[in-house]
Amino acid sequence: MTRVALVTGGTRGIGEAICTRLKKAGYQVVASYAGNDDAAAKFTVRNGIPAYKFDVASFEECRDAIARIEQEVGPIDVLVNNAGITRDGTLHKMPVENWQAVIRTNLGSCYNLCRNVIEGMRERQFGRIVNIGSINGQAGQYGQVNYAAAKSGIHGFTKALAQEGAGQGITVNAIAPGYIGTDMVTAIPERVLEKIVARIPVGRLGHADEIARGVEFLVADDSGFITGSTLSINGGQHMY
Repeated sequence: MTRVALVTGGTRGIGEAICTRLKKAGYQVVASYAGNDDAAAKFTVRNGIPAYKFDVASFEECRDAIARIEQEVGPIDVLVNNAGITRDGTLHKMPVENWQAVIRTNLGSCYNLCRNVIEGMRERQFGRIVNIGSINGQAGQYGQVNYAAAKSGIHGFTKALAQEGAGQGITVNAIAPGYIGTDMVTAIPERVLEKIVARIPVGRLGHADEIARGVEFLVADDSGFITGSTLSINGGQHMY
């Protein structure tokens, strides 16, 4: 049986690496994206993976998109909550809109997506959910009170939902990436990036596929005894 996997924010960076890794592992993969139609179209051409456009911060859009995916592709057995945004700034200068946008998109999306797949998973007595947290949700980061709060919330959300799903064959885990060599990270000024790398014991940025490998491990059928865990993939920068 081919399992359907939905990866939010799946058309670039870490999300794309997760999508391609799961496709190679035999999953029927579907990606979501928020706004860049051209990039999503190129992603689908490049990888042969359909991309659905909806706002993960909207419960109604998530509900409608999941209903459409399950009608067109099949029941979702694997959910990877990867979508996220940053709106950095110190708290004393942070507009309330930047706080709310990050909380809604990064943390609220976990509720919106999980709530709309969990009943089907319970009925089928199988589910794999992986929530992408962050090293900055574990250790904090200057200028990221909104992002750190949302990602820290993801870790708590994961542990609580894992307890609720354990008796129904549903595992819920998190991955906390460190600094990965995505476009967003490599766009950091070189002198700043050098300081970041200097704090990573392995001496380099991570690769997106290293996060994808962790996801592939956690969503496997034979990973059913792993739930409520946070897998830190950060090169030894923060041992939590």
